[in-house]
Amino acid sequence: MSQNGATRTERLDAIRSHLYTHGFSSIQALADAVGASLATIRRDLQVLEGEGAISRSHGGARLADGSSFEMAFSQRAKRNLGAKRAIATAAFAFLEPHTTIFLDAGTTVQQLARLLRINPMPLRIFTNGLAVAQEFLDSPDLEVTLIGGRLRNENASLVGPLAETVLQSLWFDQLYLGVSAIGPDGAIYSVDSAEASVNRCMLARADQRLILADSSKFGSMATYRVAPLEKLRVITDDGLPAEWRGTLANLAIDVHYADGAAAVDQPA
Repeated sequence: MSQNGATRTERLDAIRSHLYTHGFSSIQALADAVGASLATIRRDLQVLEGEGAISRSHGGARLADGSSFEMAFSQRAKRNLGAKRAIATAAFAFLEPHTTIFLDAGTTVQQLARLLRINPMPLRIFTNGLAVAQEFLDSPDLEVTLIGGRLRNENASLVGPLAETVLQSLWFDQLYLGVSAIGPDGAIYSVDSAEASVNRCMLARADQRLILADSSKFGSMATYRVAPLEKLRVITDDGLPAEWRGTLANLAIDVHYADGAAAVDQPA
């Protein structure tokens, strides 16, 4: 689609969209996709690189690892898989039989669901994640409820007013919540406003709130603030840098560090 006459903001959005869809792209490919000159694309890439949205190499660009622009769910599920499995193993130890839990739609929480599938216990499980719910197909020992709502394709999650109304009528012994980012201010952030809103509802409806976040999420930023980490239990991997360990200690955050060597071998 030609972007002739487009403003810089429109071109930057088009570049991010192209990189999201196609991955690494040459400057020529971006110029063809956006409909701008090579010189203009180079200047636009300098702006995006300065914002931390992209990384440039070998005559082209890709979305930066810390970018708020989401990758497809299946791609994100494979990132830092060892750390996610270690975190899931640590989180599994906090589960208590005969309780009611909520599992959100995050990819780290999905690993906990997989562990529950192969090591079931009597639980009442609620979730807003389609991929999480699918993990429990043919698991008769688990009582699983998928709440309603608007389908958000990027995260295979159910969000919006209907999902929030359902949550407001429920109470959970435990919430297991994944995150998009944990900012320098010690707060959880999300890339999507509806996801952030439904996450806040989850936090308000649970007795114990456990945040499952691999160390790559710390120090990154996304657009929508969800909640501070105070009064939440954080489970992360042992790769968290010392600087962040100190920050969490200064904030008096309840943190559990999962040993990467303790991760069990789960089905991919």
